[in-house]
Amino acid sequence: MAQGIKSCDWGFAETLAYASLLTTKYPVRISGQDSARGTFFHRHAVVHDQKTGNTFLPLQNLTENQETFLVINSTLSEEAVLAYEYGYASAEPNSLVIWEAQFGDFANGAQVVIDQFIASCEEKWGRFCGLVMMLPHGYDGQGPEHSSARLERYLQLCSNDNMQVCYPTTPAQMFHLLRRQMLRPFRKPLVIMSPKSLLRHKLSVSSLADFSSGGFATVLDDAELHTKSVKRVLVCSGKIYFDLLTARKENRIDDCAIIRLEQLYPFPKEEMLDSLNRYPNADELIWVQEEPRNQGAWSTLRSSRFLAGCLDGDKPLTCIARPPSSSPAVGYAALHLEQQNQIIKDALRLGDRVI
Repeated sequence: MAQGIKSCDWGFAETLAYASLLTTKYPVRISGQDSARGTFFHRHAVVHDQKTGNTFLPLQNLTENQETFLVINSTLSEEAVLAYEYGYASAEPNSLVIWEAQFGDFANGAQVVIDQFIASCEEKWGRFCGLVMMLPHGYDGQGPEHSSARLERYLQLCSNDNMQVCYPTTPAQMFHLLRRQMLRPFRKPLVIMSPKSLLRHKLSVSSLADFSSGGFATVLDDAELHTKSVKRVLVCSGKIYFDLLTARKENRIDDCAIIRLEQLYPFPKEEMLDSLNRYPNADELIWVQEEPRNQGAWSTLRSSRFLAGCLDGDKPLTCIARPPSSSPAVGYAALHLEQQNQIIKDALRLGDRVI
């Protein structure tokens, strides 16, 4: 990957981001269950010698003058661990401090820390904090407890630019997002929704050029269609984009654009308007999400301060999602697949076609 022979994956992007920060005087600290191996990026931050039992940290051995890289396999006492990392990030604003959950629902046990401190510290005490929370999120058929990081909860806590909620879909986006967190002249908490299945997805890759130029894009436009032929625009976040893209190609649909919203909060209204204005003949704007209708981002985006505020004239904003549910997801893989396929069919208007 470093030689440009093979496309770069998520593990490469994450490691490259850390290395670039460590060699420019920003320490990196990561905690969470199985963080050394990598709970969902498979970062392989610690190499084990099978004969001696000794360990080696490649990221701690980059240059003589680099900053400290520390990765901790913490216990599943989420409230205690996250509270400690919040305090550490507040006291060390020049360190990239990350807490990751092996599954998004692990954050449920630390919700009091998120509510009482992370989301409200700036408003209550004028305290800035750059803590990063990595939460796996994405419907892969693994059941309710492994599907949702409760995206809706974080968006409900967002106001007055208190924190960032992002949902990157490419390795380069992750690279630039992590670097942006430290290179900015201010500190805000960052919540990253991270789909596990994208780590091995053949379409979710980046080139070396994607890392060496540009930055984190809050909105990724559709670059594959002729703008004047587009009649409908789908907007989505996360891994469902690749499901929609694959089905669109297989069914040769050329009048339906797909825009990725990579930063849900603060909502990038100007960037979204720039994308939507590229499709002057589109008469429909549709938000597509994997989550049930009463969960996910829909309740937030339907507000005039968010996606609904980007509409021009009488164009409607509608939503395609799973039916409302008291559970984050169903408990049967077959039903999950049926629901997922229905979302794709409804979004692309495939009717009864098999996908």
